[in-house]
Amino acid sequence: MDRVKRFIDIGLPIDACNFNCHYCYISHQNHTLNARPKDISRTPDEVRKALSTDRLGGVCLINMCAYGETLLSNGLLPIVFELIQEGHYLMLVTNGTPAKRFQEMSEWPKEIKNHLFIKFSFHYLELKRKKLLQVFAENVKKMKIAGVSFTVEAVPTDELVPYIDEMKRFCIEHFGALCHISIARDEKTPGFKKLTLYNIDDYQKIWGQFSSSFFEFKNSTFDVKRTEFCYAGDWSFSLDLQTGYYRKCTYEGILGNIYENIEFPLVFSAVGKRCKMAHCYNSHAYLALGVIPELQTPTVAEIRNRVCSDGTEWLTPPMKAFMSTKLYESNDEYNWLEKITLKRPLKTFLREEFARNTMFKQLRKIEGRFRGKEANK
Repeated sequence: MDRVKRFIDIGLPIDACNFNCHYCYISHQNHTLNARPKDISRTPDEVRKALSTDRLGGVCLINMCAYGETLLSNGLLPIVFELIQEGHYLMLVTNGTPAKRFQEMSEWPKEIKNHLFIKFSFHYLELKRKKLLQVFAENVKKMKIAGVSFTVEAVPTDELVPYIDEMKRFCIEHFGALCHISIARDEKTPGFKKLTLYNIDDYQKIWGQFSSSFFEFKNSTFDVKRTEFCYAGDWSFSLDLQTGYYRKCTYEGILGNIYENIEFPLVFSAVGKRCKMAHCYNSHAYLALGVIPELQTPTVAEIRNRVCSDGTEWLTPPMKAFMSTKLYESNDEYNWLEKITLKRPLKTFLREEFARNTMFKQLRKIEGRFRGKEANK
């Protein structure tokens, strides 16, 4: 069974969007979301080599999300296909409306679809305003029939409260279960507070009626400053797919560039206890995957999945099994000295180098030079 070696959170250079959600955290940063869709200039082969399983030490869970609508780029799906062929598991964040993209993915081989997960962002009011609710539902159904794992997730905004009952009916009818609930963050506030005017108790009561394990976990960690030793930067990292620069985490410094010196291993170093964030607002990925080993959390599968009224599930068995693994099961923890210096465990480095045959190849080269010198004597 595959186990997750690293989590890679990829940002895509696509700032075009066919939606205009008022709560979008990107719009809070004054990004323009009406630009013309741009294709990713990196080739699928280039990305695959830069993110090979040999270079990363194993199979990774890779999340892809754009500033705008992720699936508007013509060059994305070939990259997704190549990364899955490499052995990785891919998550795509989408508003669920580019029908041609879902048709294309539905026609992929089963072994590729087994490694694919679609996070359908359920922007109910915007879908309703643009008369795209049925298009959204049909695309979710298409992925389920095709054997692709998915989740349906709504952002709990105050404006959505009057529509909760009709939204719940729509979910049961079309998805077989209630959608999951996320938490909207206000990036105009220090520490990114919840985007709501409700008090804590009312907020939990209103959105708790969806019985969403996703919401319950995020809500329990949202305003909690993490002080434990965090392995983000080693067991996970954030990546700009276009430029190639990668960071320990969203607001950490640059570690390197995946497209430079592609024949050499990537440099990793944990954040440790130096996290700059007020709280881990992406706890549903990082904390659930186990970047803080001593923190007891549900698995990603547990907070993403739903069991439908007919007994089927949103996650396929291969994806459910993979999303049930933890990063600390595939990686070595630092000793006290390594935690102080934030240097990767030497035994980890040596084992991964040996697994990639780098050391073996170097020894062969040295051996060849030595034999050449001996022959010339």
